[in-house]
Amino acid sequence: MKADFYETLGVSRDADEKALKSAYRKLAMKYHPDRNPGDSAAEVKFKEANEAYETLKDPQKRAAYDRFGHAAFENGGMGGAGGFGGAGAGGFADIFEDIFGEMMGGGRARRGPGGRERGADLRYNLEITLEEAFAGKTAQIRVPTSATCETCSGSGAKPGTSPATCTTCNGAGRVRAAQGFFSVERTCPACNGRGEIITDPCETCSGHGRVTQERSLSVNIPAGIEDGTRIRLAGEGEAGFRGGPAGDLYIFISVRPHEFFQRDGADLYCKVPISMTTAALGGQFEVGTLDGSQTRVKVPEGTQSGRQFRLKGKGMPVMRQAQMGDLYIQIAVETPQNLSKRQRELLTEFEDISAKENSPQSSGFFTRMKDFFDLGD
Repeated sequence: MKADFYETLGVSRDADEKALKSAYRKLAMKYHPDRNPGDSAAEVKFKEANEAYETLKDPQKRAAYDRFGHAAFENGGMGGAGGFGGAGAGGFADIFEDIFGEMMGGGRARRGPGGRERGADLRYNLEITLEEAFAGKTAQIRVPTSATCETCSGSGAKPGTSPATCTTCNGAGRVRAAQGFFSVERTCPACNGRGEIITDPCETCSGHGRVTQERSLSVNIPAGIEDGTRIRLAGEGEAGFRGGPAGDLYIFISVRPHEFFQRDGADLYCKVPISMTTAALGGQFEVGTLDGSQTRVKVPEGTQSGRQFRLKGKGMPVMRQAQMGDLYIQIAVETPQNLSKRQRELLTEFEDISAKENSPQSSGFFTRMKDFFDLGD
């Protein structure tokens, strides 16, 4: 028994055109034969979704289906929705560009005259260090991809021969068939929409017009590049089918976490621990920066944990701009550990002679708490 078209698409019977289209797109992407080569079950589901969408997107066909069900299209009624089951017809032809246009900016091959399809876009993940992101670099990468077959120059035909015009569609790539009151256009089954047939295929590429190989490319990484940035290399993707234009290569940059610095846009942050005595008496220390220099940081007397010092212009460069971010040094006062007997005696003596003015925050906090809760002495 044939499945209900609404159940096939997974929508309610009152679904609008937008909901129908969205449901069909998801199913078409999931079950399309190009994504499931050799999977007969996926092909069946793809055809069922295609037939259901083709019927329900048409107001007249939908009205007939809602009233009579599948019987509305049997024995030639309403033009027969069954004629839309092919992989290249009807609903899928209407929505093909929407589905694959979103994949890597149009990564799906697009067919042109003579079956010359645009090659797929490719993705390459490249990890760099924060130092490399700071200075910029030229990276050498090796990318496995499809390249135009040199033997046949991408035509797919054996040298000395050429593709023959498809006699089924006369080179148009599409054929028309009468379906009741309607004339249905679908992809030519003989040439798969290419308009040409390879009668004597190239031995090197077996008629595909391209071969798999690894290429070495240079990628310019600009100074100041951020994690997640995408670099597009036009025409460096997969070679087109039978001489079609090549796709693009997208380099996705990831910046490796740094041992000392955390990044926020063009600014850098570094947490520096200092001793309790340095914080109390004041002092100084030096920190290294990404430009290879060292900068001296002066610590005033009585510095508290969490205080930040701004080093202007010592952060990251702003990509393609003559600007620099800042470096922020955050102080973390370290409490002494593993004290000797003498050290404990000195700290105890210091505690005994210290006044409230030496630790105004802690003494003030406990005074306020006692007053708030009326704890008394």
